[in-house]
Order: sequence, then structure tokens, then C-alpha cells
Amino acid sequence: MDYVRSAEPAATRPAATRAPVPVKIIVAGGFGVGKTTTVGSISEIAPLTTEAEMTSAAIGIDDPGATSTKSTTTVAMDFGCVTIDQSLKLYLFGTPGQDRFGFMWDDLVRGALGALVVVDSARLDDCYPAVDYFERAGLPFVVAVNTFNGRMAHNIDEVRWALAVAEQVPVVSFDARVRTSVRDAMLVVLEGALQRALRGAH
Repeated sequence: MDYVRSAEPAATRPAATRAPVPVKIIVAGGFGVGKTTTVGSISEIAPLTTEAEMTSAAIGIDDPGATSTKSTTTVAMDFGCVTIDQSLKLYLFGTPGQDRFGFMWDDLVRGALGALVVVDSARLDDCYPAVDYFERAGLPFVVAVNTFNGRMAHNIDEVRWALAVAEQVPVVSFDARVRTSVRDAMLVVLEGALQRALRGAH
């Protein structure tokens, strides 16, 4: 009895494709610094957001800055994802910026590889809690200064000095509205997390 053999040599048959490795990245920072915009700019799916209209009850509590037109606020988290290449897919979790939602951070950060701390250079005080949190947690993070309207109130060196972050913590500028700019910032997060993992392996 004859058997039908594949006409395609084994060496030329396509290898079974593997699903990309999922990597969890946190997008954190103060209120109104551009976290939701950051996630939305790069996500390859329609991002999940939990934006709610700000009400009069938030006056004096939620301050987006004097020049901001922000009328909504994240009350739980933002979620999006982006495929970096065939082997790597990022799952992005944006934290709420207000102190009163800080109790959610521990759950959101669990299992994360690294974090992007988004900063408004005109309101550096607002990002101190996020920087302190990731320093205490020992999670690799990058300080990313959002260039609102293409300008920064302080340059990178001044931001680093004001935040007193360690030399090994990257401080970069980016535009939360531009996909390629967000991508470059995320790659810095990945590079730092990889370096941390390699140091831990030795």
C-alpha cells in the first residue's frame, strides 16, 4: 500500500509560530499628566478606559493645572496592548493619578516587568508619590517627561535633580500624543528591565 508523502521538504516547512511573550508594563504618574493619552496613543486595540466626568466635588482635590482643559479623570485604570515584534507583546496598565485611588496600585503592579512614570515638568511635585512607590517596590522604572505643546518647564537635568532619582534611572522626554514617541519611551523601560534581569542572573 502506497502512502502519500508531502512534496515539501521538511527543512522548508514553516515552523509552528509561537505566541508572543506577554509583558506587563505600568503607566503611572500624577493627575492630568497624560497617562490615558500615553496608553491610547500606542495601543493596537481600542483602549479600555475608566474615565469619568469631574464634578464640583473634586474642586480643590483634583487639580490638572491652570492651563489644562481636562474635564475627566481615571477612576480605576486604563488598559491597552501593543505588539513589539513576533516574540513580545506589551500589556499596558495605566494607574489612577489621585492619592485617594492609591490603594489600587498594589494590585495593578503585581506581575509587572517595569513602569513608565509620566511627568509634567511644570508640576513635578505631583510625580513624587509614583517615583517613591517604584523605588520602594524595587520595580525598574523610567521617568518620562511629557512635552506638552512641545515645551518643558525644566530640562532633563533639572528634572533629574529635582526628583533625586538614582543615576541608573533613565529620564527621557516624550510626547504622549505621538505613537512613535511613546514606543521609544516603552523600549527604554524594556531595556532597563532586561538589564535588571541580567544582573540578577549573575
